[in-house]
This record gives sequence, C-alpha cells and structure tokens, in this order.
Amino acid sequence: MPEVLHQMLNYVIAIYIRLSAEDGDLSDEKSESNSVVNQRAYIRRFIELRPEFAGAQILEFCDDGYSGTNMERPAVRRLLEQVRQRKINCIIVKDMSRFGRDFLETGNFLEKVLPFMGVRFISVNDNYDSIRADSGEAMTIALKNLMNDIYAKDISQKVYSALDTK
Repeated sequence: MPEVLHQMLNYVIAIYIRLSAEDGDLSDEKSESNSVVNQRAYIRRFIELRPEFAGAQILEFCDDGYSGTNMERPAVRRLLEQVRQRKINCIIVKDMSRFGRDFLETGNFLEKVLPFMGVRFISVNDNYDSIRADSGEAMTIALKNLMNDIYAKDISQKVYSALDTK
C-alpha cells in the first residue's frame, strides 16, 4: 500500500456545522434546519473533489440552534475534546462564522491552539487552508473574524431593542 494512502486511512477530518437558533427553521416536522443540510452537502462535496482526502475518516459535529458567540456549544466542545486527545487531523467548516463569532476565542483557536495541536483548519467559502496560509491571509481571516464578532453584537443589540420596544 502506498505510504500516502496509508496515511490518509489514519487521517481524521472533522466537519463542523452550526446554525444559530435565530436563523433556524426547525419545527416539529423537521429534525434539522435546511442550512445544516446544505452545509453538510457543501462540505462533503468539497472533500469528495479533493484526492488528498481520499480514504480519510470523516466525523461530523453539528450544533443546530446555537449561537457562535462562545465556544460553549455541545458539538464544538466534543470536537475540541477530540482535538485535545489528538484524534482529529483537520477541521473543515463552510465559513469562519460557523466555527465562531467571538473574535478573541476564534482567533485564539485558529492562531494558537489548532496549530499547536497540529490540526489543519479549512474554511471553504473563505478560501482558507491553514497549511497554505501566509501572513496576508492570516490578516484577512482576523478581519473576517472581527467582522463576525461585530455582526453578532450588532444583531444582539437590535433584537434586544426590538423586544424592548415591543
């Protein structure tokens, strides 16, 4: 068996999917929101189109109905526990805002924790892959994370204002 294929058989990819409760479309008839279904299909297609991932084990972590403003979400906690146990080699998300909307926490994971643990991070829509990122891309990702944080705070303020007015 070629060495690369043998390595991929031991390679574990974690797909992380999230949708905030405010954005969801869950009901008694549906167990998952449309966005979660679409994110899953989008990421799986991304993986299928890359020969480098052939033979890799794929695990899925999904927080449907959770805010990205902190990392205290059930699936992200399970994901990060497996990262700490060195059971995951790569995390793939649709975009950065799915992983987290807190600028400091998300930045800490992307810039310190995941590289220290040797975990590759891919954000498909942001065209970001940590093994290919240069300093310019790192700055762009930091700015996107800052914008995600600001967006979450702005939406929260608007919701509270609307409820207060009501």
